[in-house]
Amino acid sequence: MRNHLRRLSVGLPVYNGEKFIRESIDSILAQTFTDFELIICDNASTDKTEEICRAYAAKDERIRYYRNENNIGCARNFNRVFQLSTGEYFKWIAYDDLHAPDFLEKCIEILVQDSSVVLCHSHVYHIDEQGKFLQNYDIKFKTDSPKPQERFQELLTKHYCYQIYGVIRADAIRKTPPLSGCAAADAIFLLRLSLLGRFYEIPEYLFFPRTHPQQSLSMFLPNYLLTTHNNHQKSLRNLPDFYGYAVWFDSSNQSKILLPHWRILGEILLSIWQANLNWQVKLSCLFSVPKRLYGTEYLLLKDLLLVARTYWVNWQIRQKARGRRQKEGKSFHHHA
Repeated sequence: MRNHLRRLSVGLPVYNGEKFIRESIDSILAQTFTDFELIICDNASTDKTEEICRAYAAKDERIRYYRNENNIGCARNFNRVFQLSTGEYFKWIAYDDLHAPDFLEKCIEILVQDSSVVLCHSHVYHIDEQGKFLQNYDIKFKTDSPKPQERFQELLTKHYCYQIYGVIRADAIRKTPPLSGCAAADAIFLLRLSLLGRFYEIPEYLFFPRTHPQQSLSMFLPNYLLTTHNNHQKSLRNLPDFYGYAVWFDSSNQSKILLPHWRILGEILLSIWQANLNWQVKLSCLFSVPKRLYGTEYLLLKDLLLVARTYWVNWQIRQKARGRRQKEGKSFHHHA
């Protein structure tokens, strides 16, 4: 029955996913753990995504399909699938990624056994457009530490946020502010979640993100496969286009003057301020920020220079327009 409350909610936010979404849905439907609902939020797709999803929903009562009238941006669509969920546990999936059949079962097992764990994920390897193995993703973190400041410090290092596709306690998500229009919204979300409890990484390769030209990483960090290991200096030489990411997460940023790197820093500091932790732990988190972000200070200056340049260009345009109007006014009076 459709009104049966499932133990796990799986949220699939999607926009124009016709090429891979069948494989992604099939990967979830093939799971050995079956007590789940699959919530699909279509962000006003213009391809055959709606047709495909409605066909799946008609065949399986666990699937619920929703369609946004307008594209509300990535972050809001991610938030919406969670808002529509009912399960004790929650998991986001992407329209192009795949999972081993026992991914859900093994994650749920860990969460049931250990109440200190708020998120369970697994080792990761990348696949290509045909679903074939490309390479392992070996950026590892000690996010299983019992100390929140250590988990926070670990996640300040550059990574690709694949933990967000693990299985998460729904109560922990409710205690965490929703994804924002920040250029690193997923990374900020994980930082805040890490302050609530431990992450557990299953030592098996059970999650397979797909690499293809239409994905956000390929668009905003074209050489991201070159940085798949814990190498801080190398990662600093290969940073994403946070201006592009800010618009991708929140389409309303398109026409705004952005300070994406200042916004990221502000969100990190806000995460510490809002956390329900003692001042000793908060100070430890705060002191780790300059240490972990050392070498990226120039990005803050870059933001300011770009804003100054934008204002300068706009001022020149206004001056030229004013000059034209004055010239046209003088010409009119002369002929009159």
